Amino acid sequence: MAFRFWLVPAGLLYLGSAIASGQESAPIVQPGAPGHDGKILTPATASIAPREPAEADTKFMQGMIMHHSQAVEMTALMPSRTRNKELLAFGKRISISQSDEMKFMQQWLEERGKPVSMEHDMSHMGNMAGMDHSKMHSAPMMMPGMLTPEQMKALAKASGPAFDHLFLTGMIQHHGGALTMVQELFEVPGTGQDGQLYDFVTDVDNTQRAEIGIMQGMLKKEKK
Repeated sequence: MAFRFWLVPAGLLYLGSAIASGQESAPIVQPGAPGHDGKILTPATASIAPREPAEADTKFMQGMIMHHSQAVEMTALMPSRTRNKELLAFGKRISISQSDEMKFMQQWLEERGKPVSMEHDMSHMGNMAGMDHSKMHSAPMMMPGMLTPEQMKALAKASGPAFDHLFLTGMIQHHGGALTMVQELFEVPGTGQDGQLYDFVTDVDNTQRAEIGIMQGMLKKEKK
């Protein structure tokens, strides 16, 4: 893991010596998303990791807190709506792990002097990309894969096997969105240089991929 984080600085040091000697510069590599190769950066976009996290890193953590909170909200519906012991145990595991991850993300942001809430952070940024800030507090910002208000209402009204099905399909959608957020984070140059963040994001990616597989297996059992 340490090797991945020294790729950029080492590349820059080599670049400087190459320029000084008049040689062709070596490629500068940004660590890739989990399971993907690194990305070669141009000298114009490459830079030594700053002391504070990249803006995209901060936005990712703020957005993932919001994303996790909906998953925990979904699992809170389970005890009164299903008797599926396997699903209940699985939901409890999601609730515990994602609640712990939310605490970690909040601490990570606070230690770096960043707002925990993305909405609070954006309230000082004006109307970026035509965003309607008048609706910011009346409706939650939607991260990739998050269930719509209509989907959440349908889940809350369901019970028994119908609830089980909606929960599994909804949580697969939700987890898929988290994987999209990870991929989008690592497409931004200069992200993932913080060691704690990189380890956390890698764990999120691995865990949610594994859980999607478990939920797909549960759905197959429904059809039998």
